[in-house]
Amino acid sequence: MPAARIAENLAYINWTVLVGLAVGAFAAAVVARLRTDATRGYLAFTAGCATTFAILAYLSDTALPATGPGSTIQSDPAWDIPRRVALVAFVVLAAAFTVAVARRYRAAALGIAGVVAGGLVIVTASLGWSAGPTSAVPLLVQLLVLAAATGGVFAAMILGHWYLVTPKLPEAPLVLISRLLLAIVAIQVALFAVWVATGTGGGGPFSALSGPWALFVWLRLLVGLAFPLIVSWAAIQTARSRSMESATGLLYINVGAVAAGTILAAGLYFGAGMLV
Repeated sequence: MPAARIAENLAYINWTVLVGLAVGAFAAAVVARLRTDATRGYLAFTAGCATTFAILAYLSDTALPATGPGSTIQSDPAWDIPRRVALVAFVVLAAAFTVAVARRYRAAALGIAGVVAGGLVIVTASLGWSAGPTSAVPLLVQLLVLAAATGGVFAAMILGHWYLVTPKLPEAPLVLISRLLLAIVAIQVALFAVWVATGTGGGGPFSALSGPWALFVWLRLLVGLAFPLIVSWAAIQTARSRSMESATGLLYINVGAVAAGTILAAGLYFGAGMLV
């Protein structure tokens, strides 16, 4: 039954992953642009990938099915247009940032505006897929950290790969992005503890750890949180010692683990109304 409920909401899970990749990777590119000496090629490539993910997310958004009367999540169609407008704005700003960086402009204003537009996409989704403003706040927090982790680990992996073709690139950009990723995963672990301890999203305190959804909850904790936390720490250590091939390999592994965790978290919310 739990697996079937998750399968019924695959379109929403797909949306969460695509938006997470788009917004998170773009935000990482903007941070790298403003705070590091990352190369123009890396920044333009990462922002371009974020733009592509955002276009796919928009196409996914326009194909989202209406939630049925028996669904855990009831989608409010009043937020569909604002969410799609925000997505289009993000696509335009991300594409403009990509072009500007490729042409050697700093493009700080474009980058910040794009991050704001990406945030609005997540805000409108939270309002449209929750029972009201009060329940939208926990969902907003969850979607924001999922985006930061999913897109952030993708951007970190691409940056690690960049060192393989640009050996003289200083290690500071990768160390900073990896540290931010570690902090984001640590926040996710803390949020998991809060969600489970308070029973946020359904059930009583700690009820998520048992029952029909327990397998997916434990997989979320072990595969999607604990393992990426360890790998992120190891990636920082290898990057600091300029063992870039090892750091890149670790980040490749981390992409799979974080993506799996995002899929599990989205599936548990849209399938069971649980935040973990």
